[in-house]
Amino acid sequence: MKVLVLGSGGREHALVWKLRQSPRISQLYCAPGNGGIAEEAECLPVDLKRLDSIVELGERLRPNLTVVGPELALALGVVDEFTRRGWPIFGPTKAAAQLESSKSFAKEFLQRCHIPTAAYAICDSVEEVREALGHFHAPVVVKADGLAAGKGVVIAKSKEEAMGVAAEMLSGKMVGGAGARVVVEECLEGDELSFLVLSDGERVAPLVAAQDHKRVGDGDSGPNTGGMGAYSTADIVDDQMRDWLVTHIARPVVAGMKAEGAEYKGVLYCGLMMTARGPMVLEFNCRFGDPETQPILMRLESDLLEALEASIEGRVSEGNFKWSADASVCVVMASGGYPGTFEMGKRIAGLESAGKVEGVKVFHAGTSKRDGAYYTSGGRVLGVTARAPELETAVRRAYEACEKISFDGAHYRKDIAARALKK
Repeated sequence: MKVLVLGSGGREHALVWKLRQSPRISQLYCAPGNGGIAEEAECLPVDLKRLDSIVELGERLRPNLTVVGPELALALGVVDEFTRRGWPIFGPTKAAAQLESSKSFAKEFLQRCHIPTAAYAICDSVEEVREALGHFHAPVVVKADGLAAGKGVVIAKSKEEAMGVAAEMLSGKMVGGAGARVVVEECLEGDELSFLVLSDGERVAPLVAAQDHKRVGDGDSGPNTGGMGAYSTADIVDDQMRDWLVTHIARPVVAGMKAEGAEYKGVLYCGLMMTARGPMVLEFNCRFGDPETQPILMRLESDLLEALEASIEGRVSEGNFKWSADASVCVVMASGGYPGTFEMGKRIAGLESAGKVEGVKVFHAGTSKRDGAYYTSGGRVLGVTARAPELETAVRRAYEACEKISFDGAHYRKDIAARALKK
C-alpha cells in the first residue's frame, strides 16, 4: 500500500521511520520531507501553507493513507478535503482542530465540559487586558489565540511585562495574525506532562506519556521554543494516573467534541500541568507533538500503521499498542540564535558516528542534503534520540551522540530529563 506523510520536521522523520517498519507498506512518501527523511521515504515538493497544493499532490498519488504531521494543514481543512474525495487520512477535521488553532475556543470548551484548566480571560484589546490583569497575581501567562509555532506563549514575571507582551501580540508585531486576540491565564506550578491518545471519534487509546522541555536554556531558562527535548519512561505516570487522565480529560474531550458536532478523530495531545490541585490542561495539540513523538515512537513495538487505521475506521481499542519498558530520550540540536533569528546552510559533521552509538537514532528536523553532505535548514536541526533499559543510560547515550555531531552555532540543552534522574 501507498502511504503519504505530510510535513518536514523531526516528528515526521520519526513517523516515517516507524511506518517504514510496517510490512504492509510498499511505497512511502513524505512531502516536503527533509534531508534525513529522504533516506527512508521518497520526498515530494508541496506547499503545506496551501490547501490546493496538498490536494493536487493527493490527486497525483492517490495514497491508501495520509498522515498529517503539522498543525497548519489541519487548520486549513486538509482532512475535510481528503475525506470528501474518499482518500483515507489520519487527523481531525478543521472544526475539531480548533482545539489547537484557537486557544480561546479551547479554554471555553474546557469550561463547558468541566475539564480542569487554569483561570483565564480572553481579550481583544489592550484595555481588556488591563482590566483582566486586575484579577490575576503575577507571574501571569499571556498566549496568542492562533497558531504561533510554539512561540505564542510568554510567562510574564510582572503585570507590567504582561501588558507589554499582550500589546505586542495584539499589534501583530510579535506573532502576526495569531495574536489578534490573546488569552491571559493564571500561571500553574508543577511538572508538565504530554499525554497523547488516539481517538476514533468515540473511544480513546492512550500512548505512553512523555515530558517536553520547552525553554531554550538549561534549568528552564530563556524564551519558549517549539521544544528542546523530551523523555519517556514506564513510570512517568502510573496506571492509576493514566486511567484518571483518560476518564477525566481525554474521554470528556472526545465526547464533548462529538456532542458539539465536531467528531474528533486522530491523535489528541493533552499538554498538562501536574499541580497540587491535580492535573490541569495547559493546551491541546491536534497532532503528534514535536519532540515528544521521537521518544514515544522509540518505545512503540507494535505496528503504527495498524493503530492509525484503527483510528480512521472507528475501532480504536485499548489493546492496540505494545510498548517497550525501556526509557527513551530526545535531545534537540538547534541553530545558533534559535528561537530568535538564525542562519541556515551550515554543514553538519559527525552524523554517521553519532548513529553508531548503541540505541541511538538521529532524527532530522531542519536539514537538507546536497552533494552527499547535510546542511542546516531550520531552527531545530536534529532530534538525537536514544533508548535503553534505564533512563540514565538513555540520557548518556543521547549526549554521547550529540558530542559527535557538530555544525557552526550548534546548541542544545544539557539537562534533558535531569529532574527525573534526580527523583
